Amino acid sequence: MSSPHVTVMLSRVRVEEKLILAALAARKVTVAVIDDREIVFDLSSGPSLETDVVLERCVNHSRALAALQILHDHGIPTVNEPQVAQVCGSKLETTSALERHGVPTPRCTIAFTPASALRAIEEMGYPVVLKPAVGSWGRLLSKVNDREAAEALLEHKEILGSYHHSIFYIQEYIAKPGRDIRSFVVGDETICAVYRYADHWVTNTARGARTENCPITAEIDRLSRAAAAAVGGGIVAIDLLETADGRILVNEVNYTMEFRNSIDVTGVDIPGRIVDYVLAVADRAAPPVTAGAPVAAI
Repeated sequence: MSSPHVTVMLSRVRVEEKLILAALAARKVTVAVIDDREIVFDLSSGPSLETDVVLERCVNHSRALAALQILHDHGIPTVNEPQVAQVCGSKLETTSALERHGVPTPRCTIAFTPASALRAIEEMGYPVVLKPAVGSWGRLLSKVNDREAAEALLEHKEILGSYHHSIFYIQEYIAKPGRDIRSFVVGDETICAVYRYADHWVTNTARGARTENCPITAEIDRLSRAAAAAVGGGIVAIDLLETADGRILVNEVNYTMEFRNSIDVTGVDIPGRIVDYVLAVADRAAPPVTAGAPVAAI
């Protein structure tokens, strides 16, 4: 394909999106940018979109998943595919996918009432981690150290009553060595990895963790690629936990990952690698999809 047409669908232009758009411009690719706050899909006639591939970079998971599904249903290639967003957007589905594919992950139990959740917590043993079934950036995570804390948190979740709190996702607590590992998989390659250091037990750069290059060992590569394959592949970031006895476990898989803090420390052109993959997807899409006039761009 001599001149592919790439559409970037986003919520706002963050640092990551600026870097991706710059990488696309450097390749002299025809690019359209659409704002998920403005786009309207007519399900009867299909998306009025002329493009070879859509790169999804939405902040809101519900919007991303709905848009990816609609585009997929009308034959428009997307990165990532909707099933990847579906699985990665739910910690329950991610854990289930990892377990099905034999990828080592912390023990997890699911309960539907405060009483059964308390019983599950005490059977697992303190401390445990309570997570919302859907969420990101390390928000709404709770380390539960004893029964009193468990009872209080479970009561709060029950009273809050939102979708995020209607299922009790209870995970084994892994005592990390002051860090975790985030690896980046593009297609079938682990392109780089970083250590994320923090004094807090939540090691997330959105909460102030600092990054340092992590050499990609054979085990990190194997686990990262296995986790990516388990959720459907594409472009994903894998969160890995090191245990006291030397094992590495896959904690979560992220499908619209942030990477601004991982470029300089690894020396890897992450946005460039993302664009390479997107263009490869576009190149495989033959003939190009054409359906009506382009939607309004930013």
